[in-house]
Amino acid sequence: MTRSLSFTLLSLLAAACLLCASADAADRRQVIVDQDLFGPGGSNMNSVLMLLQAPDVDVLGIVVSSGDGWREEEIAQTLRMLEIVGRPDVPVYAGAAFPLLNSAARMKAWERRYGPLVWKGAWTESFGGQPRADYHADPFLVPSLAAGAPTLKVQAERGVDFMIRAVHAQPGRVTLWMGGALTDLALAVRQDPGFAAAARELVFMGGSFNPVAADNAFADEYAHSPRREFNMLWDAEAASAVLHEGWPRVLQVPVDPTTRTFFRKELYAEIGRAKTPVAGYVAHFGEGFPMWDELAAAVWLDPSLVRRSQKMLVDVAAGDGADYGSTLSWPLGRGPGLGEREVEVVQDVDVARFERLTVRLLSAGRAPAR
Repeated sequence: MTRSLSFTLLSLLAAACLLCASADAADRRQVIVDQDLFGPGGSNMNSVLMLLQAPDVDVLGIVVSSGDGWREEEIAQTLRMLEIVGRPDVPVYAGAAFPLLNSAARMKAWERRYGPLVWKGAWTESFGGQPRADYHADPFLVPSLAAGAPTLKVQAERGVDFMIRAVHAQPGRVTLWMGGALTDLALAVRQDPGFAAAARELVFMGGSFNPVAADNAFADEYAHSPRREFNMLWDAEAASAVLHEGWPRVLQVPVDPTTRTFFRKELYAEIGRAKTPVAGYVAHFGEGFPMWDELAAAVWLDPSLVRRSQKMLVDVAAGDGADYGSTLSWPLGRGPGLGEREVEVVQDVDVARFERLTVRLLSAGRAPAR
């Protein structure tokens, strides 16, 4: 009798553990990261590491596309970063190498008509009046990397195919977190008309409305062109197409709330004192930029950081006019009626709490792989 009772109790305990594990798996947030991971340091890498470090998040994969740098170089940087921080379990996929229509030649023609741009990503030959040391015109060149060459390999499956497969495997559960251009999403929604509706939400960093320009070189552009932002400029046609799709929810983190942020040296020093693999990588390769992509990661991880947001209709200007890549917006119900989607736009955040969350995540030990 005692042995039978013990067996029954053990069976019940095992069943309870399985239920707890299932509930825990169901509660974990599923995300696909799409980013132009130019590195080794800076906002692009830091944001992805924050998502990887979040204890309640499963990063299903990282899709790397051109933007701040060329895709092939960015893929190598990403693979090497994952090796250094001890996350070789995270698969990396190749996204778009080029925008849908935009090109270096088109941007130069645009600049001849409307004036020089401050930042053109992989096409930027000079910055701040000086030649850009890491510029190269060959989109398939992988130069010597400061962090070293990776041994990990990119997945054979195309990034767009992975995104479509992963979203349909868990309908209504997968967030698409976009830190760069929206080219891959534009390709995915054209390949699979049901893709957008099957996702949980779209979260993207990009666009600009009415930012208060900060005192740094990165603010020069939107101080005079407040609606222009690089992620949308790189592939405005893709951004416009994506913003007309049937996403269940869209959260946009534009330039506006990032102007009060900056990754200061003291923040890197504090992170470095943690002596974890992630902290060591971040502190060693840290660069002082506004915390554009870190903020986009943080407000998704902790929505309570948002002090003010507004729902509106949003689009991006395409074509070849002076407003190319600029953010367009209208109050709800007052757009042109061409399929514009409702977007929740983050306008202000608690910067102090945001910095604490960033430091905590980038200082922590390795988040458990799932």
